[in-house]
Amino acid sequence: MSIRMLVCILVVTVVAGLVYFWNSPFVDSAAVFVEAAQTTLELLIVSALVTLAISMAAGIGRLSEFLPVRWLSIAYIEIFRGTSALVQLFWLFYVLPLFGPKIDPFTAGVLGVSLNVGAYGAIMVEASIRAVPRSQYEAAIALNLSPFNRMRRIILPQAIRIMIPPFGNLAIQLFKLTALVSFIGISDLTYTAYQLNQTTYRTVEVFTIILFIYFAIGLSITIGMRLLEHRYSRGIRLGGAR
Repeated sequence: MSIRMLVCILVVTVVAGLVYFWNSPFVDSAAVFVEAAQTTLELLIVSALVTLAISMAAGIGRLSEFLPVRWLSIAYIEIFRGTSALVQLFWLFYVLPLFGPKIDPFTAGVLGVSLNVGAYGAIMVEASIRAVPRSQYEAAIALNLSPFNRMRRIILPQAIRIMIPPFGNLAIQLFKLTALVSFIGISDLTYTAYQLNQTTYRTVEVFTIILFIYFAIGLSITIGMRLLEHRYSRGIRLGGAR
């Protein structure tokens, strides 16, 4: 689907959502939904940055020639891919403080979501780096570059172009997993919807409004990643033309 079509769908979604909201019994509670959406977006942005850092570190770590680094990366990836994201979140929030300082709900939410999604991102980073043609490695070695500069200047820039499409799907997965933080008391969109439903019993209206908001945010992420992919690919093509 083209970016223009996605933008049209986003506009229709936003307009339809606003019309539905203004005709719902929650029109006087707009500030509550805005605050909840702000919390969700803050959690998403911070988690996305942490996830990116974890994915890069663990993905490159799996390719390391230093065995302890490789084993540590593999252990992290397998543990967090092989266990439930919700259980991981509960463990960080309820169990980890028993062995050290207490973690506030926002930090636990960020770590829980980021560590889980970062394990999948690490696999994508590793696969993207391996997808770079072998000739590029040989050229970097011929230029007498150190392993660090070889990765930073030659391999990684090409791998990033390969990573962008799968990372778009990963960003959507990350966004959907942020709803889990409602289980540890963070007032995000899901938690707010649950609280409003418990006090008003307007189940259809509450969760329909939340559905519109989630879909609009998710679609915005998709559009943003498509634009990033298009711009980066265009830069590569222009660079190659020169």
